Amino acid sequence: MARKAYWHLPGICAHRGLNLSIIELWQEYRNCFYEDFHIGSVYGTFPGAIWNGGRTVLGFASKNDAELTMKAYNSRKVPLRFTWTNPLIGEEQIHDTYCNLIMRLADNGMNQVLVNSPVLEDYLREKYPGYKFISSTTKRIKDTGTLEEELKKDYFMVVLDYDLNHDEEVLKALEPEASRVEILVDEICFPNCPKRLDHYRDEAEKQLQFEIAPPFNCPNRQSKKSFEDCMKRPAFISREELDAYMDRGFENFKLVGRGLPGELVLESYLYYLVKEDSREFIRGRIDQKLKEMAARSQSRQRR
Repeated sequence: MARKAYWHLPGICAHRGLNLSIIELWQEYRNCFYEDFHIGSVYGTFPGAIWNGGRTVLGFASKNDAELTMKAYNSRKVPLRFTWTNPLIGEEQIHDTYCNLIMRLADNGMNQVLVNSPVLEDYLREKYPGYKFISSTTKRIKDTGTLEEELKKDYFMVVLDYDLNHDEEVLKALEPEASRVEILVDEICFPNCPKRLDHYRDEAEKQLQFEIAPPFNCPNRQSKKSFEDCMKRPAFISREELDAYMDRGFENFKLVGRGLPGELVLESYLYYLVKEDSREFIRGRIDQKLKEMAARSQSRQRR
């Protein structure tokens, strides 16, 4: 039986052009992509949604823009996965008009939500039962027992803390539920960061306050990030190592990228998804598609 790798791609809006390009090219040039490649979802948010967590995403999307974006992915059979992981959401925020509008528009049985706040999760399960619910890595679960308990709950998937990517004891314990465990393979943040939960909370507060300054005081903050930086981190899982994970039943893999430069995301896509001898060809086709999209957008704006 053929193995499958379901890839969960970043940036519903932030990397929309790149994501739609890679989806279309996979459909057109399947021989250029690894045989095990499938798109499991595209994760992220629409700008300005206060339920969003993990990264601050400010701005606004109109109802029409949101509907067009949802259709662009769903019509290609790609689920959207909303990052509703803001840990500060309480009773006073669960009735937010904008976030509930997004949920209603995407409530078609295909789409998914990542959750962290118990208050928000309870509300969403009751009001939008048609979604698949996923336990977020922002919970920072670091022990095997809690992970096993999390997998006993009614979650479609549980996202593993990246610090556990190479923990043999944890991986062995999770094998019976491996197909429901998602692994972030190329996290750029430093391992075992003691400020990670504080950073998530800081991003959550900024999302609620519609403010991004001042930046979080991270001791490992970098002015410029690259895919090469990801490859140097201890949590990194190489393309060659993936076979061993799939042999054990793991098949859901997440790529980092929300809030990161498009160049980094592109390099991760080429590395993980595209056969080595086809990468420059696919790179060129992506560049061409992005230019065509930009030209169409400019043409619409002039009308």
